[in-house]
Amino acid sequence: MGARLGKKRLILEYREKHQLATAGVRELRMIQKNLRERAPSAAWPSLGYIAGVLRHAGTHVDYEDRYTGSTLPAPYAARLEGALRFNDLATTEAALRRLDAIYGEYQSASDFEGQRLVRKLVLRGKQRAEGLAVNPRVSREKRQEKREIASWFRVWLQSPGLFFDWLAVRRQTDEFQRLFPSHPLTTSDETSMESHEG
Repeated sequence: MGARLGKKRLILEYREKHQLATAGVRELRMIQKNLRERAPSAAWPSLGYIAGVLRHAGTHVDYEDRYTGSTLPAPYAARLEGALRFNDLATTEAALRRLDAIYGEYQSASDFEGQRLVRKLVLRGKQRAEGLAVNPRVSREKRQEKREIASWFRVWLQSPGLFFDWLAVRRQTDEFQRLFPSHPLTTSDETSMESHEG
């Protein structure tokens, strides 16, 4: 019977039985062990998967890794939840523009926690992109794109104030044009370049 039960259901049953209001790595490992015992033939769920199920059910989970972030504090969640998108170059640029604007607002307000959370999101994006860039199950073209995206995140983290100028220059390099010939140069890139020439 245990093998037929879904992992999610087993996780939620464990949560209810042990009345988990909060969970850390220790509790996640206990749930993982419990799942192995109750459904030995099933694939073991990652700690990140278990953390996600618990968070969705309302448990405060103190765990994060490259693929699983911590829960954003209430005053920041509305603005930052879902802001990190990097499906492709255009989506990544839009996400970085949005995050950069939010980061600037937090800087202006001397909101150091807000700034830290934005940087943490961008760092997580960089780590995820790096992971996809070396994943053999991902197509060669997509891996190349994820390497580029990881470099965008890296440069933003190093110099947020210079990032979009750097991006305008990067897009015009021969290397970028060779690697991503179908990626359009926008007029804002050209305008940015002209304003820096004079």
